[in-house]
Amino acid sequence: MIKIYRADKLGKSDLGWLKSKYHFSFANYYNPKRIHFGNLRVINDDLISPNAGFEMHPHKDMEIISYVISGELTHQDSMGNKRALKRGEVQYMSAGTGVLHSEHNLGGKATRLLQLWIFPSQKDLEPNYGDKNYKWEDRINKLLPIVSSPVGEAQVKINQDANIFVSYLEAKQKIHFKIANNRQVYLVQIEGSSILNSVNIYEGDGAEIRDEDLHIRAKGNSHFMLIDIPK
Repeated sequence: MIKIYRADKLGKSDLGWLKSKYHFSFANYYNPKRIHFGNLRVINDDLISPNAGFEMHPHKDMEIISYVISGELTHQDSMGNKRALKRGEVQYMSAGTGVLHSEHNLGGKATRLLQLWIFPSQKDLEPNYGDKNYKWEDRINKLLPIVSSPVGEAQVKINQDANIFVSYLEAKQKIHFKIANNRQVYLVQIEGSSILNSVNIYEGDGAEIRDEDLHIRAKGNSHFMLIDIPK
């Protein structure tokens, strides 16, 4: 079963300096049918204006992943980390017992990113931070694992059974993803458009996939994220 959530039907927020689309209930957007998807709690598609951003604020007991789509994102936290990330780079933060962080666009053009929150496997873990600059070519016409569970194949590990892949499919290229028993997938069409089995999906759309394998074909060039989690 494939269920599509169109970009123009997602939750929305416009603060001037920040324009967001929410795949699940977040901030002032509440949809009782869209609280979470398995252990996936948040997917926000954020557009941050130049010289703006999120000031220092706290998190606790959440695995937080950011994937930069365009522009530059500068991270700083109470653990002493400070990093600037660009297109295709991923950062993660295990908030655990508590951490403060800020995220800013200090560049001259807008920054777009996906931010994901995933429930951790247990509460009160030790806070942790990391980031990874994967080679762009490693995602062209194939699935690149960017985040995984501690026993998964990605170099970035989080404290939960979740596997996150990205791909940049060139026009008419195809990928097959087998969904294991008792698992499900959420897909975000980041840029371009694809056909999921026989269903069209366009930039900014989300899709839930259960109880069938996934065949993805790019209509034009297609950049997407795939999140594999237990049911």
